[in-house]
Amino acid sequence: MNILAIESSCDETAAAVVEDGVTIRSNVIASSAAMHAKYGGIVPEVAAREQLKVIIPTIDEALKQAKTDFASVDAIAITVGPGLIGSLLIGVETAKTIALTTGKPLIPVNHVLAHMYANFVQNEQNSSRAQSRDHIGKIEFPAISLVVSGGHTELFLMESPKKITWLGGTLDDAAGEAFDKTARLLGFENRGGPAIQESAARFQLDKSRFKTKLPRPLLHDGSLNFSFSGLKTAIWREWNKISDIDEEMTSAFAYEVQEAITDVLVAKTMHAAQKYAAKSIFISGGVAANLRLREKMQDAAEKKSVKLFIPPISLCTDNAVYIASYAFFRGASADWHTITAVPNLSVEIYL
Repeated sequence: MNILAIESSCDETAAAVVEDGVTIRSNVIASSAAMHAKYGGIVPEVAAREQLKVIIPTIDEALKQAKTDFASVDAIAITVGPGLIGSLLIGVETAKTIALTTGKPLIPVNHVLAHMYANFVQNEQNSSRAQSRDHIGKIEFPAISLVVSGGHTELFLMESPKKITWLGGTLDDAAGEAFDKTARLLGFENRGGPAIQESAARFQLDKSRFKTKLPRPLLHDGSLNFSFSGLKTAIWREWNKISDIDEEMTSAFAYEVQEAITDVLVAKTMHAAQKYAAKSIFISGGVAANLRLREKMQDAAEKKSVKLFIPPISLCTDNAVYIASYAFFRGASADWHTITAVPNLSVEIYL
């Protein structure tokens, strides 16, 4: 079954064709990141206007790369939320138009839940069916899934590809938000988590000079919830105490920020894995691209003899591949008349 998926929840415009939920036939992303850089962040109206220009060419390119056409596609999958309302509308209305004119089933997708299905996909584009079956055959249930991004930090229990239960999430700000705001504070503008990672990797400062110890929020409270608002405040307070700021000090501070955030993410995920006797752990979302998080999660999973699945970095950030995979494994088609963009769509919807 070939699914054409469309994703336009934020500033990216993406389309992909995925076979049977696991085999990537095409994956096309049109990014407007460079355009937004001069504004210091995403401007919703600018993002929507750019998406209006590129969405049809992006879909056409996805079909071309997959060597297929609308007639050979079995269904259309579309992100309906959460996200920026203008951006969502571009994708939703385009998908509805395609469904109307082609008669293909239209499957609405919750973007947050879909992230975890990036772990179901065979990483290599145009891989064989045998390779794809072998990849997904390695997944064992029950699984704990951490979805961590700029807007979400959520833990789920997945008992099967269809059965998902929400376990806990952030009470305020997401982990990615903490990375983004720290990057701005340290002078990295809108480069966010990648800038923190790059700076932290250069940390070689004598620890006798750098003594800052940031809090690890809710680390030992026994819950499966997160809270990064207080950490953001602590980061601002401790950074402003430093009088001798230079590149080495900045790298040391970035390292401590990264350690604080990833310590919490790993500890909470492993607590959930132990509580629910998980056989597998999934990590997904933009923050899943963080190399330190990957390293620490791998070490923790090996100690507990739990399988760890993390998508390649290219599938951590917004793309349409995991939208298609979710639609295949868990989605249900709906009358296109009833489908609408929902910017504040909660994780509970579609559970």
